[in-house]
Amino acid sequence: MLRLLVRLLLVMFLIAMVPVVLVLLSDITVEQFAKDKVFDDVQQLPVNKVGVLLGTNKHMSNGNINRYYRYRIDAAVELYRSGKVSFILASGDNSIVGYDEPEMMRQDLIARGVPDERIFLDYAGFRTLDSVVRAQKIFGQEKVTFISQQFHNERAVFIANNKGMSAVGYNARGVNLRSGIKVVVRERFARVKMMLDLLLGKQPKFLGEPVQIA
Repeated sequence: MLRLLVRLLLVMFLIAMVPVVLVLLSDITVEQFAKDKVFDDVQQLPVNKVGVLLGTNKHMSNGNINRYYRYRIDAAVELYRSGKVSFILASGDNSIVGYDEPEMMRQDLIARGVPDERIFLDYAGFRTLDSVVRAQKIFGQEKVTFISQQFHNERAVFIANNKGMSAVGYNARGVNLRSGIKVVVRERFARVKMMLDLLLGKQPKFLGEPVQIA
């Protein structure tokens, strides 16, 4: 009886460890792949025609500006001013009436001096996978620079490589661990889901007609 109980507990332990192993493997795989493809120093960053600015909510639940958003705008403006990108593709969520991430990004980029004609909007960037695949299939880009925080860029670069694209990431300023712990935890599970999506050949929710960036 004791031996059977021990075996049962061992099986339960092994089953419980499966999600932990998946999270660790996904995290390590993405991080190692992207370590030479994401940059903190704008001077080391290669030049690409298009920078894909990955969207997030501009405001937090308390009404304050989301620092993840603010720092991504800062990074996009820096890339444009430094000549590292010629166009910015603002990709985000526009699935709810009154909520328009791409348009918010466009307005803030223009306010910071980026010409309107240098900004293109992807209204169907509901997820990172959607933003990456649509940059390739809808906006015709095979070489891009992703603009977001490091953890997000790593995942975007990994997806892009899986789709045959050549991609790098420019890391926007991060948020301290205490303020961003929920995002850090969520990212670990997002990487597992990404692996499953790639394995299953998940496609964007919407595609549509091609748009030429020029």
